[in-house]
Order: sequence, then structure tokens, then C-alpha cells
Amino acid sequence: MPESGLNLSSNPVLLECIEKPLAQKGFAFLQAAKMRPILQDFGLADWNAFAASWNHLGCDKYMADGGRYRRRRYATFSLSDQEILRKPHQPHYQSRDYNTLNGGIERWFQPVLPEIGENPALLAILKLMHRLAVDMTPAKQRPLAWHAEIHQFRIEASQNSAGQPTPEGLHRDGVDWVCVVMVCRENIACGETSIHDLNKQRVGSFTLTNPLDTAFVNDSRVYHGVTPVQPVDPTLPAYRDVLVVTLRHE
Repeated sequence: MPESGLNLSSNPVLLECIEKPLAQKGFAFLQAAKMRPILQDFGLADWNAFAASWNHLGCDKYMADGGRYRRRRYATFSLSDQEILRKPHQPHYQSRDYNTLNGGIERWFQPVLPEIGENPALLAILKLMHRLAVDMTPAKQRPLAWHAEIHQFRIEASQNSAGQPTPEGLHRDGVDWVCVVMVCRENIACGETSIHDLNKQRVGSFTLTNPLDTAFVNDSRVYHGVTPVQPVDPTLPAYRDVLVVTLRHE
């Protein structure tokens, strides 16, 4: 799915609220009121259809803890100055150095639906991530194209079982850049994100609460993790929907 003319001329004043803390601290947290105009500058549209696609995710059957609380879809893209190109479907792989719970094997998840892979909300997020990666990476270290992985996650909670957004615990992903976008919180409590330096000392925390609340992470500089979520009303459905985008050198 080619997408020509990636927006590399977005208002630098808007981007400063992401790039400045990323440079200083290795992470940034933006609430929706600040994220929305940034993404609109990159073409954000059709958010409702994008968010509704989280109702059609497949069960993650690879959970080594035996849990059935996570649903997901997955896709990969190549991001360059010229285009956003979806790659053929492939497995997700992490070494056990980065994922001690589920790493070390190829995990085949259901693919992101074709219409969601072309949705302008997703394309806006990918364009923003490409721009940040270009801005934040020294020219001599920039690849011609970035390998992007897209994860749609739904973490479900019930009266008898908490949902685990990061069952592997405090971790790094083994990539260059990470973006986590809140899509929907339904009837859940907790889910606090904590950020730790390379000595695993806590350096920040926040909670993704509203749609478009977003976290950005320099994966080479910090660890991150999210506390379990529980239902507020155990008689009603309870879940946490997020989009996770990672970028690494091709």
C-alpha cells in the first residue's frame, strides 16, 4: 500500500512537546488535547472506524503464563521519505533477552485488517513516527527505511482475573522507538505506565486514560511497564485498548 509524499514539513513548534522530553529524558507523555492537533497535521481522520476495529481482534494463544486475557492483530510496514509500504504478513519475534515470558519463538497473529492498514488515523500515526525517528536520529545513523511493527492490543479484565498489559514486566522491546496510543478504556481501574532508566530506577509515571493519550519511548534509554487492570464493575465488560507502534532500523 504505497503512500507517497510523507509529511516532513509539519509545524516544528507542535513537535517540540514530543521531541524535547524525548531528547532530555528518553520518553514523552502527551494527553489527547496536545496529541490531536499534531496528528491532524499529519492527516488524522476516520478515528471512530479505526477504534471500532478493536472489537474484531483474535485471541493471543502464545501467552506462556496460560492467560487468555489478551487479544491482538499485527502488521509490519516499511517507512521511508517516499512511502508507507505494508509488508507481507510475517511472524512477530522477540528474543528472550527482551521478552523473558513469550520471547524466543515466532508468533503468528491475525493480520491487521486491510482497511485498517489504510485507515488515515493509522497513517497519521505512522507519518508522525517516521518524522520523529528522522528528527531524533543522527543523519549518519538513519536507515533508508524504517521497519515498523503495528500491534492492536485489547487487555481484558474480569472479577476473577486481572488483565496484564505487560505480562513480561518491566522491559525494553529491542527496537529504536516505541509509541503507545490509548484507543479506549472501558470499565477498568489502574493501568499505570512507569518509566525506568537503564539502572531500573523509576524516572516517571503516567496513566493513558483518554483516546489519543500517547506515550513515546526511546527504547535504547529506558525501560517501561504497565500495572495490571481490574474491572470497576465486575458485572460489566472491562478492557484496555491500545495501539503500539515500534520502529527499528531495517
